[in-house]
Amino acid sequence: MTAPTRKPGLHPRNKNAAGYDFAALTAVAPGLAKYLVSTPGGAPSVDFANPAAVRALNRALLALHYGVRGWEIPAGYLCPPIPGRADYIHHVADLLASCNRQVVPTGPNVRVLDIGTGANLVYPLIGHAEYGWRFLGVDIDAAALANAQSILAKNPASTAAIELRHQPVWDNIFVGLLRSGESFELSVCNPPFHNSPDDVLAVSQRKWNNLGKPGARKGAAQPRLNFGGGGTELWCNGGERAFVKNMIEQSAGIPKRVLWFTSLVSKAENLEHIEVALKKAKVVESRVVQMAQGQKQSRFVAWTFCANGEREKWRKARWSAIAAGEPEGSPAPGEPV
Repeated sequence: MTAPTRKPGLHPRNKNAAGYDFAALTAVAPGLAKYLVSTPGGAPSVDFANPAAVRALNRALLALHYGVRGWEIPAGYLCPPIPGRADYIHHVADLLASCNRQVVPTGPNVRVLDIGTGANLVYPLIGHAEYGWRFLGVDIDAAALANAQSILAKNPASTAAIELRHQPVWDNIFVGLLRSGESFELSVCNPPFHNSPDDVLAVSQRKWNNLGKPGARKGAAQPRLNFGGGGTELWCNGGERAFVKNMIEQSAGIPKRVLWFTSLVSKAENLEHIEVALKKAKVVESRVVQMAQGQKQSRFVAWTFCANGEREKWRKARWSAIAAGEPEGSPAPGEPV
């Protein structure tokens, strides 16, 4: 049997760091077998230009590594690469560990807010499976949330840990979202990266050319993106720069309700503009965490309004109870009891 292909740069705890074990994947998801192809070197793989193959691979990865059953997404919705999404979860876990004496806090006392959870629900599914965290998944797309709810219905062990909530106001991210007494260790976000549908088309054209496939012409039968996605999943006015700046501005209105705010940033040139927004919001600390998945370079930005002393109070109130066997759900500093 050919050894799994190493995926350089993935987080050491990432279950995909050693590559894809297609024998194990097809054992838990037999439907993947019909999509297997051989690389020029003779190793098994899938045709990543085929959206059906990408969905089948995701379904198998979620089943094998995270125990997710019956994962499906509607046609046209984003089918995110699981290794990269898992990497984000592991790196934000390390971010929390930096406030917890280098130990990742686990269990239901850790609450995570997923902005734009989408139809795929991958961050809550992975984060709960890996660390036992609780999640609130939020989206403006009611149809996407309905599909996410159908995934939960097929995975009843996760339903108590994952809540879904509709954000009805398009320009709002945090405004009007949280209920009285709610606070979170983290917020995570995969923002709409592009500025317009034409921007999406141009990026897709480059990807298809790199895959050696026909161009992503307007009106062509070929999907524009092999990982799918449409509408608010892929673009907004101003792209990710405007979205993340808006997120930073709105986070200043709930500064102590979330310990660490975070967001993926696909374009390195946007970081200088994001830094300006962070200074304007008067955050206490911000970090840029670099990630690498094969040849792809990625990163996320994290910021907090809590000073070191407040983080330590948070740790004692929320995370030390886990080890001490105290009742769960202790309020964070400043949170109403």
